Amino acid sequence: MAAPDTQAPAPRRGKGGPGHRLRVLRTERLTPHLVRVVLGGPGIDGVVDNGFTDKYVKLAFPRPGVAYPTPFDVAAIREAMPREDWPIVRTYTIRALDHAAGEMAIDFVVHGDTGVAGPWALAAAPGDEITLMGPGGAYAPSPEADAHVLVGDEAALPAIAAALERVAPGVPVHAYVQVDGPDDELPLPTAGDLTLRWLHRDAGEDLVATVRAAAWPAGTVHAFVHGETGDVKALRGHLLDERGLDRAWLSISGYWRRGVDEDTFQAEKRAPVR
Repeated sequence: MAAPDTQAPAPRRGKGGPGHRLRVLRTERLTPHLVRVVLGGPGIDGVVDNGFTDKYVKLAFPRPGVAYPTPFDVAAIREAMPREDWPIVRTYTIRALDHAAGEMAIDFVVHGDTGVAGPWALAAAPGDEITLMGPGGAYAPSPEADAHVLVGDEAALPAIAAALERVAPGVPVHAYVQVDGPDDELPLPTAGDLTLRWLHRDAGEDLVATVRAAAWPAGTVHAFVHGETGDVKALRGHLLDERGLDRAWLSISGYWRRGVDEDTFQAEKRAPVR
Protein backbone atom coordinates (compact mmCIF):
# COMPACT_ATOMS: atom_id res chain seq x y z
CA MET A 1 0.00 0.00 0.00
CA ALA A 2 1.21 3.50 -0.79
CA ALA A 3 2.32 5.94 1.89
CA PRO A 4 -0.50 7.80 3.64
CA ASP A 5 -1.67 11.04 2.05
CA THR A 6 -1.05 13.67 4.72
CA GLN A 7 -1.53 16.69 2.49
CA ALA A 8 -3.82 19.26 4.06
CA PRO A 9 -6.81 20.71 2.22
CA ALA A 10 -5.66 24.24 3.06
CA PRO A 11 -2.21 25.76 2.32
CA ARG A 12 0.28 26.21 5.12
CA ARG A 13 0.97 29.69 6.35
CA GLY A 14 4.48 31.04 5.99
CA LYS A 15 6.65 31.92 8.95
CA GLY A 16 6.89 35.44 10.27
CA GLY A 17 4.32 38.17 10.44
CA PRO A 18 2.51 39.52 13.47
CA GLY A 19 0.81 36.26 14.40
CA HIS A 20 -2.77 35.99 15.61
CA ARG A 21 -3.92 37.89 18.70
CA LEU A 22 -6.57 35.85 20.53
CA ARG A 23 -8.57 36.49 23.68
CA VAL A 24 -9.32 34.06 26.51
CA LEU A 25 -13.03 33.20 26.58
CA ARG A 26 -13.01 30.67 29.43
CA THR A 27 -10.94 27.96 31.11
CA GLU A 28 -11.73 24.47 32.38
CA ARG A 29 -9.80 22.17 34.73
CA LEU A 30 -10.01 18.80 32.96
CA THR A 31 -7.81 16.82 35.35
CA PRO A 32 -5.41 17.67 38.21
CA HIS A 33 -2.69 18.27 35.59
CA LEU A 34 -4.59 19.44 32.52
CA VAL A 35 -6.23 22.83 31.96
CA ARG A 36 -8.19 23.73 28.84
CA VAL A 37 -8.07 27.34 27.68
CA VAL A 38 -10.68 28.34 25.12
CA LEU A 39 -9.62 31.28 22.94
CA GLY A 40 -11.53 33.48 20.53
CA GLY A 41 -11.96 37.01 19.30
CA PRO A 42 -11.49 38.53 15.83
CA GLY A 43 -7.97 37.10 15.51
CA ILE A 44 -9.30 33.56 15.21
CA ASP A 45 -10.50 34.29 11.68
CA GLY A 46 -6.89 34.25 10.49
CA VAL A 47 -6.09 30.83 11.99
CA VAL A 48 -6.25 28.34 9.13
CA ASP A 49 -7.55 24.82 9.77
CA ASN A 50 -4.86 22.88 7.92
CA GLY A 51 -6.69 19.56 8.18
CA PHE A 52 -4.17 17.83 10.45
CA THR A 53 -5.09 16.37 13.83
CA ASP A 54 -1.72 17.33 15.30
CA LYS A 55 -1.99 20.96 14.16
CA TYR A 56 0.22 23.01 16.46
CA VAL A 57 0.80 26.67 17.17
CA LYS A 58 3.61 28.68 18.71
CA LEU A 59 2.44 30.70 21.71
CA ALA A 60 4.42 33.88 22.48
CA PHE A 61 4.62 34.86 26.17
CA PRO A 62 5.99 38.32 27.07
CA ARG A 63 9.00 38.30 29.35
CA PRO A 64 8.32 39.87 32.75
CA GLY A 65 9.54 43.43 33.01
CA VAL A 66 10.06 43.94 29.27
CA ALA A 67 8.06 46.69 27.51
CA TYR A 68 6.93 45.63 24.04
CA PRO A 69 5.68 47.84 21.21
CA THR A 70 2.04 47.82 20.18
CA PRO A 71 0.83 45.89 18.28
CA PHE A 72 2.58 42.83 19.70
CA ASP A 73 4.31 41.63 16.51
CA VAL A 74 6.74 38.77 17.22
CA ALA A 75 8.65 39.12 13.95
CA ALA A 76 9.08 42.88 14.43
CA ILE A 77 10.16 42.40 18.04
CA ARG A 78 12.85 39.94 16.97
CA GLU A 79 14.17 42.41 14.42
CA ALA A 80 14.22 45.42 16.75
CA MET A 81 15.00 44.06 20.23
CA PRO A 82 17.90 42.05 21.70
CA ARG A 83 17.46 38.29 21.92
CA GLU A 84 17.24 38.32 25.71
CA ASP A 85 14.07 40.42 25.41
CA TRP A 86 12.35 38.26 22.82
CA PRO A 87 9.07 36.68 23.92
CA ILE A 88 9.25 33.14 25.31
CA VAL A 89 7.79 30.77 22.70
CA ARG A 90 6.15 27.44 23.50
CA THR A 91 4.58 24.92 21.11
CA TYR A 92 1.11 23.53 21.77
CA THR A 93 -1.35 21.35 19.87
CA ILE A 94 -4.75 22.77 19.03
CA ARG A 95 -7.27 20.43 20.65
CA ALA A 96 -10.21 21.84 18.71
CA LEU A 97 -10.77 24.66 16.23
CA ASP A 98 -14.36 25.70 15.52
CA HIS A 99 -14.60 28.72 13.26
CA ALA A 100 -18.41 28.58 13.28
CA ALA A 101 -18.39 29.05 17.06
CA GLY A 102 -15.37 31.35 16.96
CA GLU A 103 -13.45 29.15 19.41
CA MET A 104 -10.11 27.37 19.71
CA ALA A 105 -9.28 25.02 22.59
CA ILE A 106 -5.73 24.34 23.78
CA ASP A 107 -5.01 21.92 26.63
CA PHE A 108 -2.06 22.75 28.92
CA VAL A 109 -0.17 20.33 31.15
CA VAL A 110 0.25 22.10 34.51
CA HIS A 111 2.50 21.41 37.49
CA GLY A 112 1.88 24.32 39.85
CA ASP A 113 4.11 27.33 39.20
CA THR A 114 6.66 25.32 37.17
CA GLY A 115 7.32 26.52 33.64
CA VAL A 116 5.86 29.36 31.60
CA ALA A 117 2.75 28.17 29.74
CA GLY A 118 1.29 26.09 32.57
CA PRO A 119 1.21 28.92 35.13
CA TRP A 120 -0.22 31.22 32.45
CA ALA A 121 -3.04 28.75 31.78
CA LEU A 122 -3.76 28.37 35.51
CA ALA A 123 -4.06 32.14 35.92
CA ALA A 124 -5.80 32.87 32.61
CA ALA A 125 -9.05 34.82 32.90
CA PRO A 126 -11.63 35.93 30.32
CA GLY A 127 -10.30 38.93 28.45
CA ASP A 128 -6.61 38.00 28.75
CA GLU A 129 -4.82 37.97 25.40
CA ILE A 130 -2.15 35.77 23.82
CA THR A 131 -0.35 35.89 20.48
CA LEU A 132 0.17 32.71 18.50
CA MET A 133 1.81 31.76 15.19
CA GLY A 134 0.74 28.94 12.91
CA PRO A 135 -0.67 26.41 12.75
CA GLY A 136 1.72 23.79 11.41
CA GLY A 137 1.23 20.05 11.31
CA ALA A 138 1.97 16.87 9.38
CA TYR A 139 -0.25 14.03 10.67
CA ALA A 140 -3.83 12.87 10.50
CA PRO A 141 -5.02 9.24 10.64
CA SER A 142 -4.99 7.95 7.08
CA PRO A 143 -8.31 6.52 5.85
CA GLU A 144 -6.23 4.08 3.80
CA ALA A 145 -4.79 2.36 6.89
CA ASP A 146 -6.17 -0.95 8.15
CA ALA A 147 -5.46 0.03 11.76
CA HIS A 148 -3.96 2.82 13.88
CA VAL A 149 -1.58 2.87 16.85
CA LEU A 150 -1.34 6.02 19.00
CA VAL A 151 1.32 6.34 21.70
CA GLY A 152 2.16 9.24 23.99
CA ASP A 153 1.89 11.00 27.33
CA GLU A 154 0.07 14.09 28.64
CA ALA A 155 1.88 16.34 26.16
CA ALA A 156 0.63 14.25 23.25
CA LEU A 157 -2.84 13.65 24.67
CA PRO A 158 -4.55 16.53 22.78
CA ALA A 159 -3.23 15.24 19.45
CA ILE A 160 -4.17 11.66 20.34
CA ALA A 161 -7.68 12.73 21.32
CA ALA A 162 -8.09 14.68 18.09
CA ALA A 163 -6.81 11.73 16.06
CA LEU A 164 -9.25 9.33 17.73
CA GLU A 165 -12.12 11.59 16.69
CA ARG A 166 -10.98 11.28 13.06
CA VAL A 167 -10.66 7.46 12.91
CA ALA A 168 -13.34 5.94 10.67
CA PRO A 169 -16.13 3.84 12.23
CA GLY A 170 -15.09 0.32 13.12
CA VAL A 171 -11.42 0.70 12.19
CA PRO A 172 -9.13 -0.86 14.84
CA VAL A 173 -7.19 1.69 16.87
CA HIS A 174 -4.83 0.93 19.76
CA ALA A 175 -3.95 3.82 22.09
CA TYR A 176 -1.33 3.81 24.86
CA VAL A 177 -1.27 6.92 27.03
CA GLN A 178 0.95 7.52 30.06
CA VAL A 179 -0.28 9.88 32.81
CA ASP A 180 0.54 10.32 36.48
CA GLY A 181 -2.44 8.38 37.84
CA PRO A 182 -6.13 7.45 37.44
CA ASP A 183 -7.31 11.00 38.14
CA ASP A 184 -5.51 12.14 35.00
CA GLU A 185 -7.52 9.91 32.66
CA LEU A 186 -9.99 11.52 30.26
CA PRO A 187 -12.85 10.24 28.09
CA LEU A 188 -11.49 9.64 24.58
CA PRO A 189 -14.45 9.28 22.22
CA THR A 190 -13.98 7.66 18.81
CA ALA A 191 -16.02 5.85 16.19
CA GLY A 192 -13.12 3.44 15.75
CA ASP A 193 -12.82 0.05 17.43
CA LEU A 194 -10.70 1.32 20.34
CA THR A 195 -8.36 -0.66 22.55
CA LEU A 196 -7.17 1.87 25.16
CA ARG A 197 -4.46 1.34 27.75
CA TRP A 198 -3.75 4.02 30.34
CA LEU A 199 -0.29 3.75 31.93
CA HIS A 200 0.09 5.24 35.42
CA ARG A 201 3.49 6.75 36.08
CA ASP A 202 2.90 6.80 39.85
CA ALA A 203 2.41 3.03 39.78
CA GLY A 204 5.62 2.47 37.83
CA GLU A 205 3.87 1.42 34.61
CA ASP A 206 6.29 1.78 31.71
CA LEU A 207 5.10 3.06 28.34
CA VAL A 208 7.90 1.59 26.25
CA ALA A 209 7.71 -1.85 27.85
CA THR A 210 3.93 -1.94 27.42
CA VAL A 211 4.06 -1.08 23.73
CA ARG A 212 6.84 -3.62 23.17
CA ALA A 213 4.77 -6.37 24.77
CA ALA A 214 1.47 -5.45 23.15
CA ALA A 215 -0.26 -7.36 20.37
CA TRP A 216 0.10 -5.64 17.01
CA PRO A 217 -2.92 -5.06 14.76
CA ALA A 218 -3.04 -6.77 11.38
CA GLY A 219 -2.63 -5.11 8.01
CA THR A 220 -1.19 -1.69 7.20
CA VAL A 221 -0.75 0.25 10.44
CA HIS A 222 -0.51 4.04 10.68
CA ALA A 223 1.28 4.99 13.91
CA PHE A 224 1.57 8.23 15.87
CA VAL A 225 4.25 8.22 18.60
CA HIS A 226 5.00 11.49 20.40
CA GLY A 227 6.12 12.41 23.93
CA GLU A 228 9.26 12.20 26.05
CA THR A 229 12.36 11.99 23.85
CA GLY A 230 13.90 8.94 25.53
CA ASP A 231 10.69 6.94 25.16
CA VAL A 232 10.24 8.06 21.58
CA LYS A 233 13.81 7.07 20.67
CA ALA A 234 13.37 3.62 22.21
CA LEU A 235 10.11 3.06 20.36
CA ARG A 236 11.41 4.29 17.01
CA GLY A 237 13.80 1.37 16.68
CA HIS A 238 11.25 -1.09 18.01
CA LEU A 239 8.56 -0.05 15.52
CA LEU A 240 10.83 0.16 12.49
CA ASP A 241 13.14 -2.79 13.16
CA GLU A 242 11.07 -5.23 15.20
CA ARG A 243 7.54 -4.47 14.07
CA GLY A 244 8.64 -3.81 10.50
CA LEU A 245 6.62 -0.60 10.23
CA ASP A 246 7.24 1.37 7.03
CA ARG A 247 8.80 4.74 7.95
CA ALA A 248 6.27 6.51 5.74
CA TRP A 249 3.50 5.22 8.02
CA LEU A 250 5.08 6.54 11.23
CA SER A 251 4.66 10.03 12.72
CA ILE A 252 7.20 10.24 15.55
CA SER A 253 8.73 13.11 17.53
CA GLY A 254 10.03 14.00 20.98
CA TYR A 255 8.11 16.83 22.67
CA TRP A 256 10.31 17.09 25.78
CA ARG A 257 13.29 15.46 27.51
CA ARG A 258 13.23 14.05 31.04
CA GLY A 259 15.42 16.08 33.44
CA VAL A 260 15.83 19.03 31.05
CA ASP A 261 13.84 22.26 31.08
CA GLU A 262 12.04 23.51 27.97
CA ASP A 263 14.55 26.18 26.98
CA THR A 264 17.50 23.78 27.21
CA PHE A 265 15.59 21.12 25.28
CA GLN A 266 14.73 23.53 22.46
CA ALA A 267 18.33 24.78 22.32
CA GLU A 268 19.55 21.18 22.01
CA LYS A 269 17.13 20.55 19.16
CA ARG A 270 18.34 23.66 17.31
CA ALA A 271 22.02 22.85 17.78
CA PRO A 272 23.76 21.57 14.62
CA VAL A 273 24.62 17.87 14.51
CA ARG A 274 28.38 17.27 14.55
